[in-house]
Amino acid sequence: MISDLLMEKRPGDKGAWTPDPDEKMDIPGSLPFIGVHVVALVGVFFVGFSWAAMGICVAMYVLRMFAITAGYHRYFSHMSYKTSRWFQFVLAWVATSSTQMGPLWWVSHHRYHHMYSDTEEDVHSPIMRTVYWAHCGWILCKKYMQTINRLVRDLGRYPELVWLNKWHVVPGVVLAFTMLGVGKLAEAYAPGLGTNGAQMLIWGFFVSTVFLYHGTFTINSFCHLMGTRRYNTADSSRNSLFLALITLGEGWHNNHHRYPASERQGFFWYEIDITHYILVVLSWFGLVWGLKGPSEEVLAEAKFFDELKSSLNPGDRAAIGINEPPAKAKAQL
Repeated sequence: MISDLLMEKRPGDKGAWTPDPDEKMDIPGSLPFIGVHVVALVGVFFVGFSWAAMGICVAMYVLRMFAITAGYHRYFSHMSYKTSRWFQFVLAWVATSSTQMGPLWWVSHHRYHHMYSDTEEDVHSPIMRTVYWAHCGWILCKKYMQTINRLVRDLGRYPELVWLNKWHVVPGVVLAFTMLGVGKLAEAYAPGLGTNGAQMLIWGFFVSTVFLYHGTFTINSFCHLMGTRRYNTADSSRNSLFLALITLGEGWHNNHHRYPASERQGFFWYEIDITHYILVVLSWFGLVWGLKGPSEEVLAEAKFFDELKSSLNPGDRAAIGINEPPAKAKAQL
């Protein structure tokens, strides 16, 4: 089982990170990523602002963040629920329109991260390397541009996903032209909205994509540095309400690293997990089913540590290692 593979013990810390020549920033290859930022930053001054454009920007952020969290992460990476073949393609297409590479690439590197989280082998650890590297440095070099095919043989059975992984630029381009068309239609048939094609293109695609990049990347970088630790996992994963809100539930990262097989990452009612709520609604209509939750053992463990934490002062918690990040993580804070 994939979930069992991802929950197996990871190797220990192997020491300090030694930079690899292949991990230098690939400037030509990074131009599209940089270009999206430049167009978004400069473009807003040329096209101006409208509430209609802002609304589309927020909608495109939320829709694609959901596709990343529910699709790329909880479904494709961890198989924490089931869905039909056509709906898995819908999730994959929308997630790929975020321009964060294709589904097989994304999943293979995420599964690798779980196998070696916060060790020298981890591709994006802020503990072993730097916050910048974990946030976006690792995707701007040539070394990690290839899909780790041996980790996604299950997904490689679907030709449509393989095609989407190869032609991952297509959904983003389609979305960009869609935004342009929506703006032109609004300008022609709903002039009262005060928007146009260029404005919708900039806000609906470029600006929302930049926010989507960095919203997603915070889980790799800051969610290993800020927040609290309920479980004493082998890595430095942490739970953060703020990061959970901007990523629709991914901020309960310590929960997730303790039990990756759970679709629900906010284990308790007070841990807001918007992706989970949406998936529950979709299950009412039969679009998804078999949503997995944390085991009773894991929930009992959480309650034990929460009660123990509340009964101890900070010094005692540090003495026995409860909710204490590794020393290098403290230095990063």
